[in-house]
Amino acid sequence: MTDRYADHLTDADLGEALTYPVDAFISREYAAAENELLWSRVWQMAGREEDVPDVGDFITYNIGDESIIIIRTAPDTLKAYYNVCPHRGRQLINTPDDVNCVTGMRRTFVCGFHGWAFNREGKNVNILDKDDWNGALTDDRTCLSQVRVDTWGGWIYVNMDPAAESLQEFLRPAARILDHFEFDKMRYKWRQWTVYPCNWKTAIEAFMEPYHVSGTHPQLLKYGQYYAYSKPYGLHGVSGFDERDASFKMSQSSSVTRAGLGDPRISTYELARENYETVNYAASTETLVNAAKRLVEELPEGTPAADVIAHWLASAKADDAVRGVIWPEIPPDIMAEAGLAWSLFPNQTILQGVTFALCYRVRPYGDDPNKCIFESYALERYPDGAEPKTEWVCAEPTADNWGSVLAQDFANMEWVQKGMKSRGFRGTLPNPHQEQKITNFHRHLSRFMGAGVPRKLEQPNP
Repeated sequence: MTDRYADHLTDADLGEALTYPVDAFISREYAAAENELLWSRVWQMAGREEDVPDVGDFITYNIGDESIIIIRTAPDTLKAYYNVCPHRGRQLINTPDDVNCVTGMRRTFVCGFHGWAFNREGKNVNILDKDDWNGALTDDRTCLSQVRVDTWGGWIYVNMDPAAESLQEFLRPAARILDHFEFDKMRYKWRQWTVYPCNWKTAIEAFMEPYHVSGTHPQLLKYGQYYAYSKPYGLHGVSGFDERDASFKMSQSSSVTRAGLGDPRISTYELARENYETVNYAASTETLVNAAKRLVEELPEGTPAADVIAHWLASAKADDAVRGVIWPEIPPDIMAEAGLAWSLFPNQTILQGVTFALCYRVRPYGDDPNKCIFESYALERYPDGAEPKTEWVCAEPTADNWGSVLAQDFANMEWVQKGMKSRGFRGTLPNPHQEQKITNFHRHLSRFMGAGVPRKLEQPNP
């Protein structure tokens, strides 16, 4: 079934005009196949280490019909198990559809059906009338089934495939860049989720590129240019702000911490404030916004944009140090390569700053190709012990709940899902320069699924 053309599609090919079919978004059969061909074989982010800080703390993670329990069994050890009793298949932890995940603390997991019990190591410690089985119940038949689990950047990842590559191998080469941001030292600022009427890929792709800014977020155009680049990093990809005229490129211009149009002392503040206030107080920090507000007082008119950015970041770094927030030392070449935002295959997005990150995760909603679980959360560095206490909040996709920018994104996704079903839709036409993260995503998705490989436009559509 595998289309070998996917193996011959190179990174350079992603810069050409490509198209890919829409079955991945609208086909119920494709959605069902994802459970076996994608989700059972790939590393996927299941939570944060701060979700399970103490021994015995657990969270559940659901993907399709699978439910997984992740528990801290020692201060530096996590274990993951399928959320199912080996006796008759009852879930050990009830995971209803109207919660994001279930959390708690356990010494043992006890099945609510017949009382079989399991310790934190997954070993069965109680079976009523075990002798009735006449010795057939061996330890390997009665223990919990383990799932691979590992961590990176403060995130917890699981993989149901015992033969899959390690998480470290899976994240290469993106982790080489992102390790410098020390995401493990950030903590939740807020976290929200909703069930949204579109496919999970429709949703996550809406955050893979800034090419949509002029059409979706036109209010931002008065603050800066939003021309962008996009390129692959193995399974993953990065996008950043670019210049149509290469002579205008400058250090820092590809990230969210950049100067805008006009006097950079003014536009840097306006852009930082706009990002912060309209993206639900994320995509920047209060420290950065306040430091940017002082630029007009601290720098003379005519200061070059690159010098404005350097002064702004140095000032904010000093302000944060006073309150006990120490910035990581990120080399300039790494900062330039890091760009604006990363997509980690298959369903994780990180828009990163030196002390913050705005993140997305999108999952299928059951077996319905027209619905997904959409999640967004903000991370930030805080002084020790000053991080807020947060929980997952189910929030309707409105500007009041998510901020005006995310509400504008929501205003597209449902209608993209509907539009792709039209007989009048001739096929996708991703931007060869600004949307390579999307074509790279479909290139690798097709390798798992055996279908849907991107094709050059001059080739007939399969």
